[in-house]
Amino acid sequence: MQVFTLTLNQMLMMFSLMLVGFCLRKKSILPDNAGTVMSRLETYVFSPALAFITQIVNCNVLNFKKYSVFMLYSLLLILLAIALAYPLSALFVRRAKGDKAKETLKKIYCYAMAFGNFGFMGNFLVLGVWGSEMLFKYTMFTFPISVFCYGWGIPLLIPKKGRGIKATLKSIFNPPMLGLVLGAILGLFGMGKYMPDFLTKAFNSAADCMGPVAMVLAGFVIGGFEMKSLLSDKKVYCATLLRLIIIPAAITLLMKAINAPLECTLFALICFATPLGLNTVVYPAAFGTDTKPGASMAMISHTLSVITIPLMYLIFVA
Repeated sequence: MQVFTLTLNQMLMMFSLMLVGFCLRKKSILPDNAGTVMSRLETYVFSPALAFITQIVNCNVLNFKKYSVFMLYSLLLILLAIALAYPLSALFVRRAKGDKAKETLKKIYCYAMAFGNFGFMGNFLVLGVWGSEMLFKYTMFTFPISVFCYGWGIPLLIPKKGRGIKATLKSIFNPPMLGLVLGAILGLFGMGKYMPDFLTKAFNSAADCMGPVAMVLAGFVIGGFEMKSLLSDKKVYCATLLRLIIIPAAITLLMKAINAPLECTLFALICFATPLGLNTVVYPAAFGTDTKPGASMAMISHTLSVITIPLMYLIFVA
């Protein structure tokens, strides 16, 4: 019941902010290019700040040694999820028209099959139900997932300018990934304690903007489409079924079959049972690619997760 209540409260909070963005678009209070502005703030300021401050606090040798088992399980799971994402995403783009549109859509679905909203949504649930100590363990568990999200997932959503190694490296070392790498390096060398207090507060404040602005942006993008067109895409419902039920169920059963630690099994369920993340809205909006699939995914999967997350927890963990 507590998991259901927290999930519902989180959804209501998210939809309240999405409604703000929706009204801003429908009432033309903000210009149409406001979505691009917000998404670029997310890409170049808020997301890198979140990655940086999280790693400079959590990333140190002692934590790596203490939670190495957690990170090993997480690494194996995200590699498995990525391996499954490629064939699963191909199923959703068979009827897409045009090679370029088909490739873009495939990348969006590939990201969606590999990553849920494991950070913002997952952190909220763990903190609310199990407290700050478990949240710290959860952030250590999700460290490898964050690395692959920034280093493999986000490059999928960013259009490459040119070809070859240079274009690939530029895509991989995107602003959030650079924030993560810099934060991890400074954290490993214990440099965080030397960072001026005003800078720490500035990064924390910017990081706190990541979630709310992403939700307002999602609502703003949704406001640019007819609601019927967002709700009528059958492929999104199939993707939501995979994301919220089939993939987390398979992963949790696998963890039980190999006798993984109970905490790792719990974290794996929460991480992979979260709804489709907002990056499929943020990055397409920032770089001028199709935002409709991501907007539809965000709206439908977050709504249904109010039921599926407590249900999955009840079946597999409680």
